[in-house]
Amino acid sequence: MLRLRPYKKCDAKYIANWIKDERTLHQWCVDRFRFPLTGEMIAAHYDEMNDRDDFFGMTAFDNSGVVGHLFIRFADKEKKTARFGFVIVDDEKRGKGLGKEMVSLAVKYSFDILKAEKVTMGVFENNLSAYHCYKAAVFEDIILPEDEYFDIGSEKWKCLELEYPSFKYYKS
Repeated sequence: MLRLRPYKKCDAKYIANWIKDERTLHQWCVDRFRFPLTGEMIAAHYDEMNDRDDFFGMTAFDNSGVVGHLFIRFADKEKKTARFGFVIVDDEKRGKGLGKEMVSLAVKYSFDILKAEKVTMGVFENNLSAYHCYKAAVFEDIILPEDEYFDIGSEKWKCLELEYPSFKYYKS
């Protein structure tokens, strides 16, 4: 059974080990870190975020140990829109539904505990496995007035916007 708990500094080494190449790093965090990623880099980043009341690092774990990570942050001052980021699952355990389950638990946490009214996230168009994971967790595509692109090396990566429809959560 998968469970979600607050991120701990000791989780950083696991997360860093799941990022094996620069492409994966950029799909995970855009440009927040450089490659090769270390646990110390992640721990330092989260140390900076600890005092904020709008940011929640979360770790997914099961009987085998730490298997996933994401953060939830409020995207607005009113704390009505929760936004997920840095979503990742242990690269040796992908394809088993853990990502979908972790994101679903984070949705539940966002609505039930944080009292968010909306949950959103972005995913790069070139990260199809993540996109399909989020769609399986019932996130829906949001059409923005203008496409959003990020310069990654010599490439432009399109970011897709997704939202969890709150009415589906409250009806289930």
